[in-house]
Amino acid sequence: REIKRLVINVPPRSLKSVSVSVAFPAWCMGHDASLKFMCASYSEKLAFDLSMDTRRVMTDPWYKLCFPNTMIAEDQNEKSKFSTTKQGYRIATSVGGRATGMGGDFLVTDDASSPEDALSDTIREGHLRWHDNTWTSRLNNKNEGVMIVVGQRLHIRDLPGHLLAEGGWTYL
Repeated sequence: REIKRLVINVPPRSLKSVSVSVAFPAWCMGHDASLKFMCASYSEKLAFDLSMDTRRVMTDPWYKLCFPNTMIAEDQNEKSKFSTTKQGYRIATSVGGRATGMGGDFLVTDDASSPEDALSDTIREGHLRWHDNTWTSRLNNKNEGVMIVVGQRLHIRDLPGHLLAEGGWTYL
């Protein structure tokens, strides 16, 4: 957790979502099943698909062999949220979607905009307002919480461009 704010830009089809939105939360929760992740993507369907992929990894026999103390709770196992038996969780939402009342130790934004949405000033600026005003307020601990934004660059004023211009973000 040395890096608290990270922007990752890679081209499409580079396994960025698998690495950052699927494998990373599973790996972290394997080491500490009480960690809380909130993950957002430009569409609710994509967010749910990535959540289900993480859940599939965490319920696979090889994962259970590697991380025997991390188990998904049977009573909290949905597309939008699954929890561990140690009260950790992974919540999936869409950019602009509901985040009120929830919080995370890690906030992951994966593909904040679709290529089409990035061309619309109105939609793009709405995504930036959501990030700055809603999403960032969801960190459980403002000093220790981690925010990761991953995606391809789509516009000079897309979320990665906005954050890098703001400063304070590590760029990969």
